[in-house]
Amino acid sequence: MKIALIDPSLFTWPYDLKLAKGLTDIGHAASIVGRQLGRKPSVDEDLFLDRHFYPGLQSRFFKKLPRNVQLGLKGLSHAESMTRLIRRFRRTPPDVIHFQWAPLAIVDSQFIPKFRRVAPTVLTVHDSNPFNNNPSSRIQRIGAFSILHCFDHLIVHTTVARDRLLRVGIPDEKISVIAHGLLTDHITRPADEPSAGNGRIQILLFGKIKPYKGVDVMLRALALLPREVRAHCVVKVVGWPEMAMEPLFAMVKDLQLEDHVEFDLRFVPEDEVTSLVARADILAFPYRDIDASGVLMLAVAAGRPIVASNLGTFSEWLSDRAEGTLVPPGDPAALSRTLERLISDPDYRNRKSQGMLDLRDSVPTWTSIARLTEAAYAKAGRRVGAPAGAQVLQGSGN
Repeated sequence: MKIALIDPSLFTWPYDLKLAKGLTDIGHAASIVGRQLGRKPSVDEDLFLDRHFYPGLQSRFFKKLPRNVQLGLKGLSHAESMTRLIRRFRRTPPDVIHFQWAPLAIVDSQFIPKFRRVAPTVLTVHDSNPFNNNPSSRIQRIGAFSILHCFDHLIVHTTVARDRLLRVGIPDEKISVIAHGLLTDHITRPADEPSAGNGRIQILLFGKIKPYKGVDVMLRALALLPREVRAHCVVKVVGWPEMAMEPLFAMVKDLQLEDHVEFDLRFVPEDEVTSLVARADILAFPYRDIDASGVLMLAVAAGRPIVASNLGTFSEWLSDRAEGTLVPPGDPAALSRTLERLISDPDYRNRKSQGMLDLRDSVPTWTSIARLTEAAYAKAGRRVGAPAGAQVLQGSGN
C-alpha cells in the first residue's frame, strides 16, 4: 500500500519516522508529508520526508517577524498547502491518508471530506484534550473536537484517551487503541561517565516547556524537601520554552532554590537527547494533563526511575508497585515525599530502575505497532464502503 502520513508541522516527527519505518518493514510504501526540517536531515529522514507544507516559512526573514504575524501567515500557508495536497492526491492517490495532527481544525475540517473522496482517512489523536489545553493560538481550539467526526477511523494510544473520545460522541468501533513505541534504542550510561549532577542526584524535566507540564509543581515540591535531602539533588529543566519563563525564574528566587535548579532553554538536537537522558538519575513528569508522551518512552528506553502524575499514559504504563512512582497531579507535597525517598534511598532507586528495565522489554515493537495500524486502515476502508484504496487494504496479505 501507498500510505501518506500527514504531520504538517512535524509535531511528532520522531514518532512519525518510527511508524513510517515500521510500515515499510511490513511491505508498505510510507511517506511523511510535513515541512522542511530546521536542520540537515539524516539519510533515513530524507528518505521518508515529503517537504510539502509551509514553503518559505523556514527563512530567517519569517522568523524575525512578530509572533502574531507569523501565526497569521502560517494559517494562510496551511490552507494553501492543503489545497495543493488535495490536487496532488487527486492526480496520484495514496491508498490511505493518515493524519498525525489536524493543527488548524477550523480550516482542516473543510478539507477532510475532500481527502475522504480520494482514500480512507485516519487520524491519530495524540492529545485527546487538544494540544493539552495549550495551543499556540486560541483559534486552534475551534472545532478541535468536532473535526474528529470527519475521519473514517481514529487511533489513540491509551484507554483513557479512548474513553474521552467516547464521551464526546465518537463510536467505539471507530477507535483503535495502539500503544506508543520506544523512540530510540536502549539508552545506557557509559561506565566511566558520571551523573550530570556533579555528585548530586540529577532530576531531569525534558521537552518543550509548557504550562501543563508542571514545572511550577516541581519547584514547589523541591522547596518542601528537607534541607539535608535537597542538598543532595539538582533539578535540571531542559527544553524550548513555549510559555513565559519569568514567573518560574521568580519562583526559584522566592523559594531560594538558585543552587538546586538549572534551566537549559533551547531546542536539544537529537544527537544530544540520548546522552542527556542517560546522565540523569531520575526522570520527572509532574504533568497536569497528558495522553501519550514520547519523552516517557525515552525514559523507559534508559531504564531510569520515573516519578510521574497519575494520569493518561503514565497511569497505563507505570505501576506504583514496580516500574514507576505515581503521584496525584498538581500535588507538590506528594511529589516531594516521593522524591525524598528516591533521593535518600539508593536501594529503592535501583529497584525502580530495574522495574523500568523490565518494562522496557515489554514495549511493543514498531513492527507490531505497524501491523495494528494496518488493521486500523482496513477498518477505515470498510467504513467508507471499500473504495479502490480500501480494496487494496482488505486484500493485502501484509
